[in-house]
Amino acid sequence: MRHAVVTGTSSGIGAAIAHRLLAAGWRVTGLSRSAPESMGEAYSHIAVDLLDEAALRTAVAGLRADALVHAAGLMRGAMLGALDAAAGETLWRLHVGAAASLADALVPAMPEGGRVVLIGSRTATGAAGRSQYAGTKAALVGMARSWAMELAPRNITVNVVAPAATDTPMLKDPARAGHVPKLPPIGRYVKPEEVAATVAFLLGPDAGAITGQQIVICGGSSL
Repeated sequence: MRHAVVTGTSSGIGAAIAHRLLAAGWRVTGLSRSAPESMGEAYSHIAVDLLDEAALRTAVAGLRADALVHAAGLMRGAMLGALDAAAGETLWRLHVGAAASLADALVPAMPEGGRVVLIGSRTATGAAGRSQYAGTKAALVGMARSWAMELAPRNITVNVVAPAATDTPMLKDPARAGHVPKLPPIGRYVKPEEVAATVAFLLGPDAGAITGQQIVICGGSSL
């Protein structure tokens, strides 16, 4: 049974990815501060603060995984003149630092043909009042492309899935500074299950030639 380590499984995109993989016959180890509702016997949970690098490395020590999906995310926003350095550091540690720590701990022992998927954001291309968030998501692209080149000889693929506004609890987070994203041209927000479906494809056998890419799921927002 293939084994995936997935972050942020307590809700939103991470939970949708875990459900999708479990339904496809994967064994899933979820990493987040709080455990989700029961996902069945093939799911195991490790409660860990992803902002704590030492605790994160301890939590995954000895794990062997066929795939790593870093889906945990947090939104904080501020315009120039009101940037919060602490918020920016938190975003960096969660989006970039945790991804790097997990890959560094898990990928060396990952078997040939393994998969790494990082959940980015369409906002990585820029959004007013979202510079700190956008910067961390843009960093994931450069990191993923670098890893993709490094790991290609082992047939391990690394990609970024970048959704636009997705119908998750984070969309309703009051810390978004009152910013409610506009609906994309399709007339609704992206569904977590749609993101999960793309991730599942990238983890599958038919995606072995896709690496170093950012796949945007935006409902037409990029048009």
